[in-house]
Amino acid sequence: MHAPTADLLNTFYTAFNRHDAEVMAQAYAPEVVFSDPVFQTLRGSEAADMWRMLAGRAKDLKVEFSVLEATPDSGKVHWDPTYTFAATGRPVLNRIDASFKLKDGKIVEHHDVFDLWKWTRMALGPMGVLLGWSPLVQNKVRSQAQKGLRDFRAKKSTSSV
Repeated sequence: MHAPTADLLNTFYTAFNRHDAEVMAQAYAPEVVFSDPVFQTLRGSEAADMWRMLAGRAKDLKVEFSVLEATPDSGKVHWDPTYTFAATGRPVLNRIDASFKLKDGKIVEHHDVFDLWKWTRMALGPMGVLLGWSPLVQNKVRSQAQKGLRDFRAKKSTSSV
């Protein structure tokens, strides 16, 4: 294990467990590219703002993680966030595999992989069980997440003026 990379990834997820998105954002290079099944592709400050939004909303979020691999220019982490999905009040335990590319000690690529249908079954309940596999429901989840991020960023930009 490359100690500086392992330390960076440990710091990133420990900060998320503390709901400290500013520390998370500092781990990202300005040109970072983030992707996952919900937000799909975010670039630069969009990615940092996604963490700010999620950490700010988190009431009962707990993050367990394990750094699986750390080289000078890459890393892999398995992480399991547990939380209550606010829209439905349903408990969620998501199992996520993350891969990272680093440059000059900062994260330039961050890709999270998880089963979106499993997530919809937990977060949405019966509708997720019946229809969570469908592109219609998955695209609705994506569009609501993107709208939430746009609204968060708009509010952030007007409050900083």
